[in-house]
Amino acid sequence: MTVELAVMLPVMVAIGLLVFNIVKYAEACAAFDRVALDAAVTHGVSPAGEQSGTNAVEEVESTIRSALDSKQCEVEVSASGASGSKRRREGLAFPISPLLTTYTCRLRFHPWPCQVSIAGVGFSVPVSLTHERSITVDRFRPGVVI
Repeated sequence: MTVELAVMLPVMVAIGLLVFNIVKYAEACAAFDRVALDAAVTHGVSPAGEQSGTNAVEEVESTIRSALDSKQCEVEVSASGASGSKRRREGLAFPISPLLTTYTCRLRFHPWPCQVSIAGVGFSVPVSLTHERSITVDRFRPGVVI
């Protein structure tokens, strides 16, 4: 019975850590999806202070960071013009609306612990797990999400 315990204990610890990190990652992704949409719609459309794209990105990123409040998560936000276009017969493309902005919010989750070795059994996880969400908004019509 002691030998069985010695063999199964590292496996049980590894499975427990795996389940713990999966649950934390799912929790972080669910909160991130909810907060990223709200932050892009509120702060991405009309940021506080100067009305610029850089200020809007910083405002969205800081809002998401403060809402998640986790040492295991990194948040990165970028903005670009919307890629939707209409084609003309000549093959030229022009944007549907030059006022549309696409915010790409990226969450990087770092599992805990990264590497464990118990009784000769090594357990290693990826350096980080990534989750991404893209939201397209109209900067001059608050609340319009595409």
